[in-house]
Order: sequence, then structure tokens, then C-alpha cells
Amino acid sequence: MEILSWKPFVSGGIASIAAELGTVNVLLLSIGTFPIDLTKTRLQIQGQVSDAAHSQLKYRGMIHAIVTITKEEGVKALYSGIAPAVLRQATYGTIKLGCYHAFKRILAGNAEDETLLTNVISAVAAGGLAAAIANPTDVLKVRMQVGTPSTVSSRGMFSSFADIYKMEGFRGLYRGVGPNTQRAAVVVGVELSMYDWIKQKLLRAKLVEDTMNTHFLCGMFAGFAGAVASNPIDVIKSRLMNQRLLKAGVSTVYKGSVDCARQTIKTEGFMALYKGFIPLYFRLGPWNIIFFVVFEQCRLAFS
Repeated sequence: MEILSWKPFVSGGIASIAAELGTVNVLLLSIGTFPIDLTKTRLQIQGQVSDAAHSQLKYRGMIHAIVTITKEEGVKALYSGIAPAVLRQATYGTIKLGCYHAFKRILAGNAEDETLLTNVISAVAAGGLAAAIANPTDVLKVRMQVGTPSTVSSRGMFSSFADIYKMEGFRGLYRGVGPNTQRAAVVVGVELSMYDWIKQKLLRAKLVEDTMNTHFLCGMFAGFAGAVASNPIDVIKSRLMNQRLLKAGVSTVYKGSVDCARQTIKTEGFMALYKGFIPLYFRLGPWNIIFFVVFEQCRLAFS
């Protein structure tokens, strides 16, 4: 039994980067999956009664956001934050998949012994750990997507990291680490375990064969399940990461994830936690399809 095999780590990193860059999204003509993530973030940020800087409801939905951003800021703006997003996947995706498979082998010695429970536990632990390590890249990605002033350097990604650290300290790079870790634990816990579970069920029932079509189908199912489970945490994460810290270490709007959820529900209603759901799903759906198809191909190539 090879618990710490390098293959899942490398396969996970390659698949994550491929999914982040995207291929062709039929619904959005070929702009890839990243612009969908940008519209999701902006939809989640807008309409905050507690934050005057983002109180305006500028975008009516995903398509309107894409059209408006393209018209006002140019096509290039749709890819704001792509550099830290790719860096995030190079670290997050590698750690997530590698640890997931290592944890599964610890809990279940062989693949035949895996259960839905062991897969969920392994995925939750791997997702939370990977997200905590990669949090600074998520903070910068969100701020570049929103265009937060005075926190994003025009000199490049690493200068932007330095600027955030200079103005807000180490805590600034770990804004929203709580909900970010929680979100990753939920997303990964749902997506990876659901993918393995439904694939296992379909193969054992001999309804499908272990082909790319099966990987496509299971990836689409995993993406939808992940979107439903994670959207509320994703809204809170985006809002916390976008806000700045004062020099005294005090947040400008929200005191933490619980306070953010409380204020959001109180001032905007419960469904505000599902802002950006459509772009989130259209992001996670294609993302997971690309990810699992590439991952399976990499696993086959390394076998």
C-alpha cells in the first residue's frame, strides 16, 4: 500500500491548473471558465447595506455582468486575478488531491474498502488543509477581481502580495481564512466524495464503463452538488476577503464570518447568501468536468 504516492499530487496539480485556465465554454462562446468566477465574485460583493463602497446593485446577473464589464473595462478585465488563481490551483489543487488519496489509503487500506464516509472525511480534511495554505492567493484573486483600490499593485502579482502585507500585515493575507477553509472543506468534501461515489455506483451496476464520458457525467454531478452546498460560505468568504483591515487590526465592515452572515441575512435577506449561484454553478460545472477528465487521463498516463 503506497500512501504517499507522488502521482495524485502531480495529477491533481495539472488537472487543477487546466481547469482554472479553462477550455471552451459553449454557453459563453470560448472565454473559458475564469470570467464566470469573476462575475460570481462581483455579484456576491454588490448590494451590501453594511458596506457603502459596495452597496450599489450594478449587475443584474451573470450575462449582464459580463457585458457591462466588457463594455466599461474591456475584455482584459474579465481575467483580472488570473495569475493568483493559477498560482492558487498549483498549490491548492496539488495538496488537495494528493492528501485526499493519501488520507483514503490511511482510512481504507484498499480502494475496494472505501465507503462514502471514508471519502467524505478524507476530502473534508484535504480541502480544509489545502485552502488554509493557499489563502493568500485567494485574497489577492478576490481583490483583483473586484478592483479593490490601494490593495492591488499595477507592478504585478508578487508586488500586490507585498503591498497587502505592508498595509495590513500578515493578517491581511489571511483575511477570510475561516470561511475559506470551511468552504473548501464543504466543496471538496462534497465534490470528491460524490464523484467517487457516483462513479463507483455506476461502474458496479455496469451501467457505464470507465471512460471519458463517465468522467464527464460524474464531474458535472459533482459540480452541481458542490455549488448548492458551498454558495452561502462562498458569499461570506468573498465579502470578508475583499474588506481591508485598519492598522489597528480592526475590520472595516465585518468582525468575522458569523457577523458577516448575520448582517447579510438581516439587511439583505437569507437568499443574499445565494447571490452569484448561477455563475458559481456554471463555473463549478465546467471546472469539475475539465478537472476530473484531465485528472483521470493523468492518472491513466502515470499508471
